Amino acid sequence: MIFGKILAGLIGYAWLGPLGGIVGVFVGHQFDKALAKNLATVSSADQAIIQQAFFRTTFILMGKMAKADGQVSQNEIKWAEHVMARMQLNPEMRKQAIDLFGQGKSDSLDLEAELKDFKRHVGRHANLIQMFLEIQIQAGYADGNLSQPEIALLQKVCATLGISAFRFEVIHQRIKAERAFAKSNYQQYGGGQPQYSEAEKLKEAYSLLGVDAGVSDSELKKAYRRLMNQHHPDKLVAKGLPEEMMEIAKEKTQEIQAAYEMVSQNRKNNR
Repeated sequence: MIFGKILAGLIGYAWLGPLGGIVGVFVGHQFDKALAKNLATVSSADQAIIQQAFFRTTFILMGKMAKADGQVSQNEIKWAEHVMARMQLNPEMRKQAIDLFGQGKSDSLDLEAELKDFKRHVGRHANLIQMFLEIQIQAGYADGNLSQPEIALLQKVCATLGISAFRFEVIHQRIKAERAFAKSNYQQYGGGQPQYSEAEKLKEAYSLLGVDAGVSDSELKKAYRRLMNQHHPDKLVAKGLPEEMMEIAKEKTQEIQAAYEMVSQNRKNNR
């Protein structure tokens, strides 16, 4: 990759002469490095390793999350089974998932070692790390609320994976909004008892998109596109998301799209 070096070098030379050209080549080199990193594809062998690491650590940490507050509830077990069902696991993979969930509940498990191994394989794929964390936060809410021990465990996970406290809270709040928005949609289309007013549903839609009601249309669209890119099933699978988890990613993009359409329609109606 030399495009950045050539272009920035020419611009620097035109503005500041030879010294500007040298500075431009250096700046262009940094651009080329970043571009190469973004365009890099995952080889089939690496993809298989990443998929295995994602699958293993997902179910191990789900087991650890279920045991974090002392005992594993039936709702937490049902959530794990729900995830397995959505993944349409074959009998052998389902058995592996159950075994990994059980390992996660064990006090003898070296979680830090597991997370470090996961980071070694998956760490450079930020969107996969985010999806992994989202799944764990949702697992924590399986029994209705995220307990303090579960929050402490997630904070430990974030510290090991290099996720800042601020970033964790942004993702956490968006998952809360996603849950509330999904419930409001169930209320509307699934015949549930009314719990959310239109104003409340709209508020949750904005929160799911990670913006407030005062943003411009262009900022709203930018936030929507960013989230869709982060959760795009094909892109995540190409980077190493197990194909069995594609359905989970699809459901997330459907929720994001539904929230964006609700907000956009509301803005059109109020112009």
